[in-house]
Amino acid sequence: MLTGALTSPGRGMFFSTRDLAPGDRVAAWERTLSQVFVHLEVAVDGDRPWAGELAAERWGALQIATEVFGPGTILRGAGSVAADQRTHILVRQQLDGDALLLQDGRMAELVPGRLAFHDARRPFRIVLPRRQRARILMMPRALLRLEEAQLSALSGTVVDEAGEGAVALLLPSLCGLLEEVTRATPARREQLARVAAEILATVALEQVSRRPTSALWERITVSVRARLGEPGLAPQDIADQHGVSLRYLHRLFQLHGTTVNGWVRMRRLEAARQELAQSGPAHRSIAAVAARWGFASPSHFSRTFGEAYGMSPMQWRSAAEADARARC
Repeated sequence: MLTGALTSPGRGMFFSTRDLAPGDRVAAWERTLSQVFVHLEVAVDGDRPWAGELAAERWGALQIATEVFGPGTILRGAGSVAADQRTHILVRQQLDGDALLLQDGRMAELVPGRLAFHDARRPFRIVLPRRQRARILMMPRALLRLEEAQLSALSGTVVDEAGEGAVALLLPSLCGLLEEVTRATPARREQLARVAAEILATVALEQVSRRPTSALWERITVSVRARLGEPGLAPQDIADQHGVSLRYLHRLFQLHGTTVNGWVRMRRLEAARQELAQSGPAHRSIAAVAARWGFASPSHFSRTFGEAYGMSPMQWRSAAEADARARC
């Protein structure tokens, strides 16, 4: 039985195969999943009893659904992708039972507490060996603010609390937040859904940042090192150069335990300190070193250097020269 429709924020729907004749269930379940998510195909073993229930609500750009189904298989094949060009990102969070999610040659084994991202733009398969319950979140891909290569690296990978970094901290918060959404007032739900979307974006970025296939961090930091001498180098310039949003850039640096400006400042100080330690009659003046590495003025350089290293640039140079003479 199908009730409701996802036509506007806060409107929900519920569907159950319970009252349908066994021969009508697969087609009805497939049709409902395709309506709520993206075009999908369903397969079940005709000799095994099964039933399906789906409850879903849309809050802002985030759709939250709870699925009870199995055993069976949910497939988005190449034909479905071609026929239905919706490009949403889906997140499957296992609540009870287990599931296998396959996409892009990877297989995510899902048990309670784990979740996995999958991309509607490419084929995927979900295998359910027995009756299970899962929460499925669906959102526009733009909300994750990831490059297409990163989205490809993200799909079909397991996210759980056993990892390190931001994921281990954020995943319990996300789970608790989603539980609270189901109990909150309508006005509060939409606010919580926005927060959940932001947490998902952070979790996704952390997940791909830990994968060797993601070269975004390396690409950005290599290019920034090459631009350290530009006094006007700003986070917006870096974001524009790499085709990411300013918020995305700041989140990336936060996940590496720093800020954009703080990272640039320390790389400039390190480069300047190395140059000041070089001996010989051809070495540059303090002011020239400051200008070479992008500091606004010699006084700003001296103050920043002193705060970082506990001595002035001149004192550092003198100590380095004395050390060099002692080694001769």
